[in-house]
Amino acid sequence: MPPPAVSQQVLVSRLSHSLDSLAALGEFSGVVLLARKGVPVFQRAYGMADREAGRRNNLETAFNIGSINKVFTQIAIMQLRDAGKLDLDSTLVKYWADYPNQEVAHKVTIRQLLRHTSGIGGNIFAPPVGGKRNDIRTLQDYLPLFVNAPMQFEPGARNAYSNAGYVVLGLLIERLSGEDYFTYVQRHIFEPAGMMRTASYEVDSLPPNTAIGYTRGDSAPANAPTHRNSAELPGRGSSAGGGYSTAHDLLTLLQALRARKIPSGPPAGLGVAGGSGGLNGDVEGELPGNYDLILLANLDPPAAERVAAMVRKWLGFKIEKMGNSTRS
Repeated sequence: MPPPAVSQQVLVSRLSHSLDSLAALGEFSGVVLLARKGVPVFQRAYGMADREAGRRNNLETAFNIGSINKVFTQIAIMQLRDAGKLDLDSTLVKYWADYPNQEVAHKVTIRQLLRHTSGIGGNIFAPPVGGKRNDIRTLQDYLPLFVNAPMQFEPGARNAYSNAGYVVLGLLIERLSGEDYFTYVQRHIFEPAGMMRTASYEVDSLPPNTAIGYTRGDSAPANAPTHRNSAELPGRGSSAGGGYSTAHDLLTLLQALRARKIPSGPPAGLGVAGGSGGLNGDVEGELPGNYDLILLANLDPPAAERVAAMVRKWLGFKIEKMGNSTRS
């Protein structure tokens, strides 16, 4: 890794000035944590966690981290592989013989699901037939939303981001481990790492000090008023995203990966983002100069990713991001 392009003093000064400006304009609300060699050198909270209640964000506020959760699903799959319970290049039918879409089951491999090259279509953000988004509480609840959708392309032909594919991976984790997905990642990832505030909560049972998301809505102009995103969220997140975490827990994740505390975990050089209406997160591990950067926002994208891009540029590090990605 090349040395950073600026000193720590300059980096912190630029970051602080930029965030103050963005927050004043209403373009950032959340938490920022910049660490060097695992030690925070800048950490600050901005904006409101709950505007109606007058509750401000603080350094321990938990945020919906969107597709950053896919990292946990990836780790769980690798743990099952390393335990001899699956082969990444086998098709889904080997482990799920009665998968409702047999074309998918016989054509798509586990590796293709992981890499977003499966061709699985469908929309996991739609409401269930005869119900509403809030009714979705388990991974099985998501399956009817997409399982009968036609394939978008032949598996492996190209790359197309697939939340549905990660729901399938989560259900596969349940089948092979014998545990509920949320229990599995808690026992095998969060607890070994020491992540005490990371979990998937039901939208109507959020614990104290959790941020409410505020969104302008799809295709709304930049000056449109924001509203709470609660009614637009599923009843509970999934193996594709929608869990909650704090900046300090995500720094703990990076430190645990460096210390190899998480079985089958990837290198700590993560570059991963997640975002949807009213939420945006970005985790950048092992940037030039041994920096880790974590940004969590309760506003629409690119509230967090915009700041991450600035920091990468200041440090002389370039990376192309696509919603959820990893690097090493």
